[in-house]
Amino acid sequence: MKDIDIATLNLYTSKARADKAISSLKGLLLGINLDGEVNETEIKELKLWANDHKELINRNPFKEFMDVIDSTISNKIPPKETIEDLYWLCQKYENDNYYYDTVTSDLQILQGICHGILADGVINDKEIYDLQRWLHENEHLNTYYPYDEIRSLVLSVLSDKKIDEEEKIVLMAYFSQFAKIQNNEIRKKINEDTIDVNISGLCTSEPNVSFEGKTFCITGVLKRGNREHLQRDILKLGGIPTDTITKKTDYLIVGDNGNPAWAFSCYGRKVEKAINLRKEGHTITLIHEFDFSDIIDDLL
Repeated sequence: MKDIDIATLNLYTSKARADKAISSLKGLLLGINLDGEVNETEIKELKLWANDHKELINRNPFKEFMDVIDSTISNKIPPKETIEDLYWLCQKYENDNYYYDTVTSDLQILQGICHGILADGVINDKEIYDLQRWLHENEHLNTYYPYDEIRSLVLSVLSDKKIDEEEKIVLMAYFSQFAKIQNNEIRKKINEDTIDVNISGLCTSEPNVSFEGKTFCITGVLKRGNREHLQRDILKLGGIPTDTITKKTDYLIVGDNGNPAWAFSCYGRKVEKAINLRKEGHTITLIHEFDFSDIIDDLL
């Protein structure tokens, strides 16, 4: 009986891992192709991805994936054609999979897109604008990690309608937190380029806030008013203010302490805990105090 249980567990684990790998591959392909060009370094990263998932080789459609990738390398098939063929296979797999979790799939695709953007160690303007378009088309992922953080960061970068090199490095640093680059040379380059960048949890831009019965925690030094007044306003609107962050916390309001790094992120112990809880699947929304104050002012 114990052997049967283990075998069953392995079967379901393998299925979940296959689903995740398919979504990651689909995102990787989208990311690679965002700028409309596919180069040898990106194809090399694709081959390394395949090698990293070789234990799934006997599971459909991975054998087809590996055959397509190998054919590209050996027969010199145009890289762009390979990307299109692989993407078609990913879609075919998803359409045949009745138990596919759409939200989970789309979040894995997003992480794969970031992987694809980083695949050659360079981020260009077109990739950023195309990523923004994808984020806009997938707003159903709002409140989920890492969608909120990526969208907030991209909107911040594009707010002045121009992209400078420093902003690209910040994007690179954030994407590299969850995009596992297989190419050692590219990974080393990214690490060197981003060594001076420290990215923590990003606050949600344009947050949608519900108050009735929701739990709110405040961290940091507020520039607008004080905690007592803000907690009183939360109570007036039907919310529940708390002093500690837990798995039941719905919103973390982060005070602006004057740190210039606010252009991209927010910091602190509670923020770190919130981010870790988000990574575990809890939907805690981080909101900058200025955005939250504007919402309060509109409602009271």
